[in-house]
Amino acid sequence: MTMSGLTDRQIKEVLPQLRRFALWLTRNPAGADDLVQSGLEKALTAYAALQHEDNLRVWLFSILYRQFIDGERRKKRYLRLLSLFKSEEEYAASPEDLALTDGVLAGFASLPSDQRAILLLVAVEGLRYKEVAEALDIPLGTVMSRLSRARRQLHDLAEGTAAPVNPSLRRLK
Repeated sequence: MTMSGLTDRQIKEVLPQLRRFALWLTRNPAGADDLVQSGLEKALTAYAALQHEDNLRVWLFSILYRQFIDGERRKKRYLRLLSLFKSEEEYAASPEDLALTDGVLAGFASLPSDQRAILLLVAVEGLRYKEVAEALDIPLGTVMSRLSRARRQLHDLAEGTAAPVNPSLRRLK
């Protein structure tokens, strides 16, 4: 498809899917709206330079995912810089915050964002594995293994046989 820009019709058709994907990535409605807006802004500016794109939806999911990953990296850098100027007492969490964090990690939200993104693109958005690989710029085998791990973890959680939480997701004292 070669055009000078995205049409309103094209955007309206894919907007609910983009918002749903962004909402599951960010777990925050306001953050999801911001992510969709910045992703569409990037898509609108880049679309004119795009020579050939077979699947607009895959391309837009790819932009959204990259915007999310870039935002997460910026947030981590910002928190590291902020920690240089704050004392440890200012970071003490309340017992309620700790219980909430543990509960979130125990459920669906505990899936790593890469697994969560793949599961959503395949199960909710109906993309084929190859399309997901293109959208996230990862090998097809990686898509299949991450999807398998995500499904297995969700199944184990539902059955109450979940393995211990991944150490990278564990709350540290």
